[in-house]
Amino acid sequence: MFSQMNVRPASREDIDSIIEQDPIAKYELGRRVFIADAVAAGQCWVAVEAMGASALIGYGVLNKSFFENNFVPLIVVKVSARRRGVATAIMTALESQCAGKLFTSTNTSNIAMRQLLKRLGFVESGWIENLDDNDPELVFVKLRSSC
Repeated sequence: MFSQMNVRPASREDIDSIIEQDPIAKYELGRRVFIADAVAAGQCWVAVEAMGASALIGYGVLNKSFFENNFVPLIVVKVSARRRGVATAIMTALESQCAGKLFTSTNTSNIAMRQLLKRLGFVESGWIENLDDNDPELVFVKLRSSC
């Protein structure tokens, strides 16, 4: 686990670093646009090593794109920083920004994310077929006491 890590709102200056660490953003224009739009809207948060405030190790997005509910559509952690608490820190920071229900989703095949969500108190809320071939999208919710 990273002993010294900060999670903060992303700034325009972070966009290139976010794209650099996101393997999909490197080759998909739509993902790069999504990132830039999320940063501009104040919906993107980044995890940085405390010693080097510009050393991004992950990012996440929180918006209201899921039936106007709080939704985390994306968390990405730098490959070399995985399994060290970065995603937990990002999800905790995003959760602290909202009240009421918090939804997210992941592919059935993403065991690491499913384990993280279970550890953080999320429960399965359904699934969506046909987004990715033979890999249903599982929807999770955290029912917060402030609902």
